[in-house]
This record gives sequence, C-alpha cells and structure tokens, in this order.
Amino acid sequence: MHTYIGVDIGTTSTKTLLYDDNVNIMASTTDFYPLLNNLPDMAEERPDEIFNAVLSGIKTVLNEGKVDSKGVAAVSFSVQQHSLMAVDGDGNPLTNLLTWADNRSEKIVSNLKRDNPALAKELYTRTGVPTHPMAPIFKLKWLKEASPEIFKAAKYWVGIKEYILFRLFGEWISDYSVSSSTGFLNLKNLDWDPIALNWVGITKEQLPRLTSSTDSITGLKPEFASELGLDSQTPFVLGASDGALSNVGVGAITDDTLAVSIGTSAAIRSIVDHPLIDEKGRVYCYPLIPNKKWIIGGPINNGGVIFRWLRDRIFDDLKEKNLDIDLYDYLTGLAGDVPAGANGLIFLPYLEGERAPIWDANARGSFFGLNESHSRKEMTRAVLEGIIYNIYSVMLSMREVTGNIDNIMATGGFARSELWCQMMADIFEANVKVPEAFESGTLAAVILAKISLGEAEDLSEVKKHIGAVKTYAPNPDSFPRYRELMDIFISVTRNLSDDFQSISDYQRKYQNL
Repeated sequence: MHTYIGVDIGTTSTKTLLYDDNVNIMASTTDFYPLLNNLPDMAEERPDEIFNAVLSGIKTVLNEGKVDSKGVAAVSFSVQQHSLMAVDGDGNPLTNLLTWADNRSEKIVSNLKRDNPALAKELYTRTGVPTHPMAPIFKLKWLKEASPEIFKAAKYWVGIKEYILFRLFGEWISDYSVSSSTGFLNLKNLDWDPIALNWVGITKEQLPRLTSSTDSITGLKPEFASELGLDSQTPFVLGASDGALSNVGVGAITDDTLAVSIGTSAAIRSIVDHPLIDEKGRVYCYPLIPNKKWIIGGPINNGGVIFRWLRDRIFDDLKEKNLDIDLYDYLTGLAGDVPAGANGLIFLPYLEGERAPIWDANARGSFFGLNESHSRKEMTRAVLEGIIYNIYSVMLSMREVTGNIDNIMATGGFARSELWCQMMADIFEANVKVPEAFESGTLAAVILAKISLGEAEDLSEVKKHIGAVKTYAPNPDSFPRYRELMDIFISVTRNLSDDFQSISDYQRKYQNL
C-alpha cells in the first residue's frame, strides 16, 4: 500500500499527516515552536527548531501509522509565506527566520510610499506583492541598513522551506508559489525581477532555483534517510504556500469561489486563470500552477488572535478563576445573546496592525459607538463581527478585480463555530459552505504529490476527498443592520489613517515592552 506524508509548516507549529492511497488520514501530529517577539515589531523563529519539528513529525506519523516507511510514495509541503533568513556559503544561518508578522521594516515601507510612490507601485505591478513589511523584499532592505555586516556576509537569502530542503538534499530550490510572496518574483515572466533585485542590492544568484509546485527532489542525504527510515529516492514534492493550498484543500479552485480561512490570522482568496493586478494595490496575486492557475486575495493579521485577546484581557477575571468551562464557548454564547449589529457597537480589529485591505502596519484597534448601555456582551459580539467586517472589506476589493463571486468556502478554526459561520453568511449575504475536511493544507499538498506522480490529472482531484459540506444560509432580517454598519466601519477606518500613524508612533516611543 502506498502512503503519502503531508507537512504543513505554519507560524507557530508544524502539522504532519500520513495519508493512505485513498487520501484517508492514518496518523497526525503537531510540533510546536516559539515565536520570538521580545522586541517591538519583532517576530522571529529559530530555523533549526522548525527543521527538527519536520523530522519529528515525519517519524511520529510513520510510527503511529504502523506502515512500512519504504512504501511512502512521496512527501509534500504546505508552508508559511513571507519568511526570510540569511545563510552563509555552507548553508549556516546568519539570522533567525523573520516571519510574515515581523514589522521592523515599517519605516522602509512608509518612506518608500512617501518618497517614491511610483517605484512602490511599479514593484507591486511587477511582482503582485503589496507594499507592506510582511514582504521579504522590505525585510531584506531593512536588514541591509540595520545589520550591514550580516548583509555583506550573506551568500543566500531564503525562506524556511528552502532551508529545510537544503538541509535534507543540499540544494537551494523553491517553488513559484512561495517565491512569488517574496516581492522578488516577476509575475509575468516568472523569473527573479531585476528592478526589485537592484533596489535592494542583491543578485539572482543569491536566491534559490525556481521550479513548479508539482516538481520533486530526490537524493535524501544518507543520515536523514536513516533517521527517518525513508528510501533516499523518496520524492519530496515542493508543494506550495499554505494560503494557496488552503483554497485547494476546500475545493475553491475556480474564480467564482472564495475561500475564507480564520485561524490565528485570516485570509480570503480566489484562484483565477490569469494574473490580475488591483490598480489600488489592495490585493496580492501569486502563481500557483505556472501559466495555468494564479491566486488572488488578501491576508489579514487579525483573526482568532483577537478572540484570544478578548479572552485574556477583557475576560481575564474568568480566566483567573479557572472555571470548569471552555471560555471560547462561553464567549461565543454571550455573543449569541446579542442581536446582529451588537446594538450599534463597532470594533476595528487592528490590534496587530493590518495587511489587506488597508496595508497599514500602524493601524490600531478601537471600539466605536461605545455608550453606557453597552456591556461585555455587546463588546464580545462587536469583536466577532469586526473580524468579519474586515474580511468582507477585502472581498469588496477582490470583487472589483475579479468580478462576481458566487460561492464561499470556510475553513480554519472559526469554521467550527456555528455563530461565526452564520455571521459571515449574514454579512456577506451569501451561502457559506464548510467542508468536512479541516486539514486542507496537507490534503492539498498530497493532491499536488499525486499530480507530480501522475496519479491525478489536476487540482479537481481534491473534490473527491473533501467530504460532506455543511451550508449556512444568510438571514435576510440581518441585512439592513449589517449594510449600515459596514458603511460606518469602512468610513471610520479611512478617516483614522493619519491618527493610526500618530498613536503607533506614540506607543513605540513610550510603551514599556
């Protein structure tokens, strides 16, 4: 029996799943690692901890699945986007891994937008990557100024998957999907972009070799083949970014279908047949399958992390009492007792700055419309609605670029909440469908492996494996309330743009971190 291993390398953990030949889950495990954020705007990880998590995950699922490791047909990857690290000529790390959440290049970005908006727009048009500190192009520019000795010593600039594959195989290689999120890949010719390279001051020889998401690499180093129990010729399929594969894994593979994912962060995406650029720079566009499929969408900083803040900061008294209840369920229950619209209370969910659609690392959160009648119940409802309002505003930007979008597929931890799914249906005024398959990233990675091996023709193969789908129909009674509040939400966000800058500067100056 052939088996497949899907490895999902996320921001705070790596999930590893073992699948049988019919793409049924046989074993799974999750390995966690810390996010280092002891300095303002810093969000780093230790690359070797992630590498060890990948090794541990593969060994664990093979052991728990009780299968012959020699029967593994392929290992395939889903991986976090926008990561960056410097390595020397031998592949030794010169820095930690800077994640998408690292905002220390914010001044680089704001200065570029202010001093050379034409170049900022040209870089976006050429690469499809919005002008924001998440992108490695701006992180690298910041490192060049902040740590010139590291910039000079660096032989290569890579992301976490490239580092892992180099450790395992001794070759610097990357797929187009992940590489496109760096800000260095030209969207049209799918090669490293000379204008982006020249602006930062590096050469294409310092970046990995480019290849397709369905290509594979073999020749696992003997020490790792022995440790993992795998044949050295087991193909490791490049796979793609976690964002793109989240779409594939729920069957959202046509341009009339959106995939919405809310975990710690959030995202909304659609797969299209040709590259699309937003004249206002509000959404990204990356290749998934070269010359066949592109992905357009917006990543959102403030997803489930806001719900966690609500639990830990606003309801900290309940947390300290250590009650024998699930506080997330309790908070959802409170929100369910409040009518749609939270009795006129709006929450701007920008606690972590924001990417799409406003692309402002200085954005900050606030309650708007707060009066003496509001309690923690309304605040809870407003927080949950605010997250969905923000996602909806990204959808409005996408619709201007792609046209009508008829279907919404929901995934991520929030999709387990009936209240959140119903809120989304009511705010979007559309059916929201939740597939049974929650591990969409590794499922999609395995589908790419099957395509690579010639066992599947194209991405539509995934629809055989996503299981049953639950549909949430919108409630028309909620439409008028949400339409009014959505207009206010967008207006307040726009009007606070300059004040976001001022308050974030104040916080950096005086906050005791």
